[in-house]
Amino acid sequence: MGLLHADRLFPIEEGARALARALHGSVKDLPIVSPHGHTDPRWFAENEAFPDPAQLFVTPDHYVFRMLHSQGIPLEAMGVPRADGGPTETDGRTIWRLFAANYHLFRGTPSRLWLDHAFSEVFGLERRLSAGTADASYDHIADCLSRPEFRPRALFERFGIEVIATTESALDDLRWHRMIRESGWQGRVITAYRPDAVVDPEFAGFAGNVAALGELTGEDTATWQGYLAAHRKRRAYFKEFGATSTDHGHATARTEDLPQAEAAALLAKALKGTCTPDEADAFRGHMLTEMARMSLDDGLVLQIHPGSFRNHSKPVMDRFGRDKGFDIPTRTDYVRALRPLLSAVGGDPRLTVIVFTLDETAYARELAPLAGVYPALKLGPAWWFHDSPEGMRRFREMTTETAGFMNTVGFNDDTRAFCSIPARHDVARRVDSAFLATLVATGRLDEDEAFEVAQDLAYRLAKQAYRL
Repeated sequence: MGLLHADRLFPIEEGARALARALHGSVKDLPIVSPHGHTDPRWFAENEAFPDPAQLFVTPDHYVFRMLHSQGIPLEAMGVPRADGGPTETDGRTIWRLFAANYHLFRGTPSRLWLDHAFSEVFGLERRLSAGTADASYDHIADCLSRPEFRPRALFERFGIEVIATTESALDDLRWHRMIRESGWQGRVITAYRPDAVVDPEFAGFAGNVAALGELTGEDTATWQGYLAAHRKRRAYFKEFGATSTDHGHATARTEDLPQAEAAALLAKALKGTCTPDEADAFRGHMLTEMARMSLDDGLVLQIHPGSFRNHSKPVMDRFGRDKGFDIPTRTDYVRALRPLLSAVGGDPRLTVIVFTLDETAYARELAPLAGVYPALKLGPAWWFHDSPEGMRRFREMTTETAGFMNTVGFNDDTRAFCSIPARHDVARRVDSAFLATLVATGRLDEDEAFEVAQDLAYRLAKQAYRL
C-alpha cells in the first residue's frame, strides 16, 4: 500500500465523493500560484543541491521540530542553531534517525499529509517512515538530492510553480533576487515588503533599524516626513524585484488614523525607546493605515497577519532566537480594530487589504461580515495552525454564507519548507473540492458552477487578489 490514499479528504458518501474526485481532477494540475511564503531566494539564486534530508525536512521546519520538542526532545538534537553559536547536532543521519523514530507523533496532523506527499510524490518512497526505514529513506533521499533534477530550480519547474513570492525585511538588499534576475533563469520568484523591523517600536533594535532605513534611502528618518518618504522609496525598490504586496505581522489587528502631529510625536518617542506598550501598538496601527494610503499610490496589496503571541518561551528565545516554534495564537478583535483603516480607505476599490486570522471565532462573527461589505477587504485563507484539512473546511463553512467566494483570495502555502508546497496546494484543492461537492449534493450550487468555482479557488482568485 502506498503512502497516499487516492480519495483522501473527499466526502464519505459515494455520490459526493465521485463529484469531489471529478472537481479535484479538473484543478489538480493547474499551475501553482504561491503569492505569500518564506522560502529562501538564495536557493533559486545559487541553485545548489540541498545539503541532506535532515536539512531539507527537519532542521528548518518549525512544524516538525516543535512537535518533537513537545515530547521533550531538545532543539539542539534536531540541529536547530543556537543564538550563541553553541554546539548542536550537525550529523544529518543522526537527526534523521531521531525524526524517523518519532514519526508516529505526526499521526493525524497536516504535517503528516505534507511529509508523506513529499516522500511519495517528490522522492518516490513507498514505505512509511519509521526507525526501521530511517537509513534506507535517508540514503534514497540523499541520492536524489545529489542529482541535477532535484536542485531548487528543477523542482520549481517540476512542481508547476508559475510564481512564488518570498518575504524580505525592509532593510534587505535583495541580492538574491538580483542574482536570480541576472542569471537569465525564467522562473518567476518575486519579493514582498515586510517592514515589521522598522514600524514596530518593540522590535529589537528598532531605532538602529530606522537609522539604517535612512541610510539606505538617503532620507532623514528621524523626521516624520523623512520616515514616510523612506518607506515609499523602499517599496519602489521592492517593486523593481517583482513585489506586488506588503506583509505585516502585528501582535494585534489594531489600526489607527492619527493626526500627523500625533504620529510624528509617537515616532520620536519610539526612537528614544520611551513608548508605552499601548503607544507602540498605536504606532504600529497607524502605520498600517499609512501603508494602505501608500498602496493607493503604488498598487501594492496590503497583507495583515495579526494575532500571534510570538516567541512565547523566553528561555527558547534567549537560547535560539526568534521563530523557533513558540508562536501561539491569541484572541483578536477585528470589528473595532480595523475600523480606523477601513473608515479611511476601506471603501476604495483600488485598494486590496488581505486579512488573516489565528482566531477562528472571528470568521463568522467579524471577518466574513466585514469582507462582505467593504470593497477593499478580502479574507486570507486558513493560516498557520489552521492550514489543515479541518481548518480549511471550517474556514469555508464559516465565511462563505456571508462573504461568498469572491471576497476570499484562494490559497497561500505560507511555508519555508519547499517540498511541502505541492502537498499544501493539493490539500487545499481537495478540501475545496469536497466542500463544493457537498454544496452541489445538498442543492445549494449547480454542478457547472462548482467546476467554475474550483478553478477560482485553486488559481484565479490568488492571481487577481495579488495582482499577478
